[in-house]
Amino acid sequence: MENFTFQNSTKIIFGRGTEEQVGRETSRFSKKILLHYGTGSIKKTGLYDRVVKSLRKSKVDFIELPDVRSNPRLSLVREGIRICRENNIDFILAVGGGSVIDSAKAIAMGVLYDGDVWDFFTRKAKEEKALPIGVVLTIPAAGSETSTAAVITNEENNLKLYNEGIEELRPKFSILNPELTFSLSSYQTACGATDIIAHVMERYFTQTKDVDITDRLCEATLKTMVKFVPIALAEPKDYVARAEIMWAGTIAHNDLLGTGRGEDWSSHNIEHGLSALNDMAHGAGLAILFPAWMKYVYKANVNRFAQFAVRVWNVEPSFGPQEAAALEGIKKLGTFFRDIGMPGSLKDAEINRSQFDEIADIATFYGPIGNISKLNKKDVIEILNLAV
Repeated sequence: MENFTFQNSTKIIFGRGTEEQVGRETSRFSKKILLHYGTGSIKKTGLYDRVVKSLRKSKVDFIELPDVRSNPRLSLVREGIRICRENNIDFILAVGGGSVIDSAKAIAMGVLYDGDVWDFFTRKAKEEKALPIGVVLTIPAAGSETSTAAVITNEENNLKLYNEGIEELRPKFSILNPELTFSLSSYQTACGATDIIAHVMERYFTQTKDVDITDRLCEATLKTMVKFVPIALAEPKDYVARAEIMWAGTIAHNDLLGTGRGEDWSSHNIEHGLSALNDMAHGAGLAILFPAWMKYVYKANVNRFAQFAVRVWNVEPSFGPQEAAALEGIKKLGTFFRDIGMPGSLKDAEINRSQFDEIADIATFYGPIGNISKLNKKDVIEILNLAV
């Protein structure tokens, strides 16, 4: 196990009806905020009205910035920065899923920076401070409700990049009511679940030795998802299943599961290129790419992939060569993704080889990727070929 520092200061408010506390929690930080949300689903479900009622009850004034879309756009981030500066706004409330929260984080870091916020994503500048933000989560997936990470798409050049992250970007509070996920479609539920599973696996597949405690935590989170996602798909208003998935999504990306171990993130980097060019759901892209990545790198640590197969998918352990068990685990993961409605290949998603070179360029924008095995542009293209 490696040395580590773990810090996560986000206050989690979990359970039924907890969105009614948003005004009180927000008022602890500001009386004038930016209310940031998506394309209108929170109005259809009545969540918008409840949030506004709570804010007004606590005498919190707000200016709205809606229209965040999947793969949040840099242009809207810049608009949010302008609004905050012109109106002396000093707090951002994100009501939505990971795209809304990531957009809010980018606005929060850009308001206090003299240059262009995109500098943080191209590594021309490093974050030093940010406005505080709060969250009402509607889609368990990205884990952005307790992380420092944000991923933004620059629609001018089709680059989808992530920031380095500072503690100031962790939301001050995150309100998690599983009931708010009852209205999610099966596809949204499955995409979110795939992202959660991928967040765990990016940490699980490591070359770091003697990390049994976090191995077990990762495996427990994965097995929880495998159990409850089919239940949520069959019974969308099953509170227990939705609650387990929502909490797993937070645990998967609050940094706890990565303590003391090297992390990988290859599949996420490759998927950023895929969704930047095709505007597809992040989870759908991960469902295609993760098994392909596994097939390409598993020999770099075959015992770990075999352990994944045995402990998560109940594959029979082998007392000889571990390759058969490792491959069976990869097969079972791919089958699970397809069973919950995710595409199984780039062909299924109607992505052709003409994009591979550009996807690989985006994936390796910061240089070689990976921990289990270091990957360059050529390696990424080989993985994409395995995903066809």
